[in-house]
Amino acid sequence: MIVPGAAPPRGRFPHLRRAGDLVFVSGTSSRRPDGGFAGASADPMGVTDLDIRVQTRAVLDNIASLLGAVGGGLDDLVSVTAYLVNMNDFGGYNEVYAAYFDETGPTRTTVAVHQLPHPHLLIEISAVAHLPQSEEQRR
Repeated sequence: MIVPGAAPPRGRFPHLRRAGDLVFVSGTSSRRPDGGFAGASADPMGVTDLDIRVQTRAVLDNIASLLGAVGGGLDDLVSVTAYLVNMNDFGGYNEVYAAYFDETGPTRTTVAVHQLPHPHLLIEISAVAHLPQSEEQRR
């Protein structure tokens, strides 16, 4: 499913895919619908400023918005996989993540990756949510 109003995928894949009572969220970044990135700016000389805290918050908010399109939210997440370009950003990412979830939240895996699809991205998250289908949806 492609969610109207969300930043379009940068390839031929959906934002979300339902399989029974599970909803799989494709890797999601801090990209805004206008193509810009939250937590990324450049000065007139081209020097970039990338903020893991702002990007993490934007990613989680983007996932919440995507899940909202199918009647869910962050409370429905059961598993999260986060991809960080630099493990030196783990502290800032973890700090923001803790504002959204505690030990009763989704399981989590965090891995370092060489790079993400845009040089301004510090983080991408994929997730799985449990959203039971209604009887009508099962038909």
